[in-house]
Amino acid sequence: MDAQGRGRADDIDPADQWVLNPNTGEYELRLGSSAPQSGVPSPRKPRPSEAAPPARSRSEAPGRSRPETPGRAAPPRRRRGAPEEPLPGRRGRRPAKKAAKGRKVLLWTGGAMAFVLVAGAGAAYFYIEHLNDNIASVSDDGASTGGFSKDKAINILLIGTDKRTGKGNGSYGDAGSVGHADTTILLHVSKDRSNATALSIPRDLIVDVPDCPTTQEDGTQKIIPGTQQVRFNTSLGQDGRTPSCTMRTVTELTGVKPDNFMVADFNAVKTLTSAVGGVEVCVGKDLDDPDSHLKLSKGTHTIEGEQALAFVRTRHAVGFGGDLSRIGLQQQFLSALMRKLKSNDTLTSPSKMLDLAEAGTKALTVDSQLDSIGKLKDLGLELGKLNTKNLTFTTTPVIDNPTEKVKATVVLNDSTAPQVFDMIKNDVSFTAVKERKKKEAAAVAARLKGTKAPASEVRVRILNGGAVAGSAQETLSWLQNEEGVTKSENAGNAPAPLAKTTLEYAPDQAAQARRLADLMGLSGSAMKPGESVTNDQGLPAMTLTLGKDFEGAGVSLTAPAKAPEGVQKSTADKVECAK
Repeated sequence: MDAQGRGRADDIDPADQWVLNPNTGEYELRLGSSAPQSGVPSPRKPRPSEAAPPARSRSEAPGRSRPETPGRAAPPRRRRGAPEEPLPGRRGRRPAKKAAKGRKVLLWTGGAMAFVLVAGAGAAYFYIEHLNDNIASVSDDGASTGGFSKDKAINILLIGTDKRTGKGNGSYGDAGSVGHADTTILLHVSKDRSNATALSIPRDLIVDVPDCPTTQEDGTQKIIPGTQQVRFNTSLGQDGRTPSCTMRTVTELTGVKPDNFMVADFNAVKTLTSAVGGVEVCVGKDLDDPDSHLKLSKGTHTIEGEQALAFVRTRHAVGFGGDLSRIGLQQQFLSALMRKLKSNDTLTSPSKMLDLAEAGTKALTVDSQLDSIGKLKDLGLELGKLNTKNLTFTTTPVIDNPTEKVKATVVLNDSTAPQVFDMIKNDVSFTAVKERKKKEAAAVAARLKGTKAPASEVRVRILNGGAVAGSAQETLSWLQNEEGVTKSENAGNAPAPLAKTTLEYAPDQAAQARRLADLMGLSGSAMKPGESVTNDQGLPAMTLTLGKDFEGAGVSLTAPAKAPEGVQKSTADKVECAK
């Protein structure tokens, strides 16, 4: 259904159909002219009728009448499979200031740019009532925080199951699967919404699944006993476990308690990609995986439906042929879907937005704290504040299970995983760290900029703080005899060893420090503004402490300014080719 079919004139920009509702402070979609109506739609609570004549839009097709708008009773809730009821009449477009147009588009974008499945639901908030009938929900069984808050960081657990329900899905692998946690992502969005981290959790990660209080279909509760040292994917489906059990397992694993969860099966990938007209992916070689039914030639392809599902399921055709390789492929796919969601091709197409709303809400099973289109809209608008360039995809650090001769599972990498979990728990996003490091690097680099004193004016005391024996004397001789730093002296051993060589200096010695840094190849980070010391002549001098990184007099101590060629780097907003 396109905008013209809903009563829009051909020369109206879709963005101009968004009108500010003064009673709610939100923009709402107004399609076509009609009789006056209530300023605040009330889809769930019918209002008493008010006497007013019906009106017909000028762009309405002959022979078609619009519903009466006075009093505007709510449309009845539609059961699945039942014919759709016509949407209520809408007010005509108000004149809009040109400057406001961008704001309307941004609001529309806000709903659509929400992370993948959330995007589909959040972008659909203008579709009102019948979308609620699409949404399935199950209890969170007390495993969540009680739902996301607008004034706090947000943690959403996204679960993709391997359940083969739905048309055409029975032919994939285990047709009798109970629906395990096949793909799991913990999405963390910072409190200020400036950045986010999407942490993938490998399905074959060995974890302890805790005891799980679980609401049964008859409303009673049953505690499903936990199991130790099992695959993560068994936290869902196995022994009747529900998504709340996966949520508890993630909390035990990471220390992060999710606010909400969302679950999608195979159909979600197929319907969402079709709703946006396909997503563009790139493969660096010919792919042919009979297990996932994926067959793609090297290059760029637009995929949707069954082919998109095959793409996210393949593992034997990429990387090392395991689940970790597939995780990288799925992250690439999610990035491609996000780019398509925020593209003008999607945002300016009412028909695509409506299809996306339908697909997103039908594809989701959500927790009981997130069980209406209104709640999804609120979440979508929060996530829509995020700049997707600042979304980092990463994977839980793991190593091969050392107890296995034939490697089939993985365990946490205890040297790096705790730091990743702590960053999320403390709302330190990976992109925020990058930005802060950039600022710190700029400040450090500035220490090297400025005038340099002549070598003959540089006064420095040299200490050995972890370098090989004799390094202080070697450096002294080199500075005096080859570089002209005659006002230097050997001060012996430092009181404590240092990993890195440092140069401490007072503010009025900055020019001397820059000269010595230039001679020795010191980086800005090795320069430590501080205090001067008194040398043997009773004059103020700098302190050079040779650390364990010192490799010899005249050997530069500056680290490479960029990664070596061939080191793979990627960001969520750029196209990467699967290999």
